[in-house]
Amino acid sequence: MTTGGILRILACFALFGTGALVNGWRISGQVAKCEAEQAQGTATRSEAARTDETNTAKLESKHAQDTIYNADRLAAIYTGIADVQRRELAYAERLQRGTEGRAATYRAQAQADAAARDDLADKTAALDRKLAEGIEVVAILGSDLRRRDAEVAALCDQVNIERRLSGDDSDQACGGR
Repeated sequence: MTTGGILRILACFALFGTGALVNGWRISGQVAKCEAEQAQGTATRSEAARTDETNTAKLESKHAQDTIYNADRLAAIYTGIADVQRRELAYAERLQRGTEGRAATYRAQAQADAAARDDLADKTAALDRKLAEGIEVVAILGSDLRRRDAEVAALCDQVNIERRLSGDDSDQACGGR
């Protein structure tokens, strides 16, 4: 090979190298552009992921607060229900403990009422006997009084008869009969 042939080959290589260099630059630019677009996409996706994580964290925090509030409210309701139940059971227990005592009181009241009724019946019967005795006494006294009134009237009449015998009609005994 000649020098001219070698030069031509070198020129081809130089041209090819220059074209390759230009193409390399162009490819490098396209690669850089792709890498920049990729980096921008990664940054955008990273920012979106951070925003999503922040929103998720806020939602989870709100959910936790609401859950705690709801659980506390339910616990307070349960406490209130338990307090009411405790009071009602204590009242029922007090009533149950007092059942025998109250029953004894009721029996004692019934016995006292029965005794009072018996006593009242006895007193009423005694009053009835006394009434009958009183009516009997009144009848006897009334009859004694009427008999005495009759005797007094007869005595007055006798005094008047005696006075007429003596001729003294002016002075009548017992109001002028």
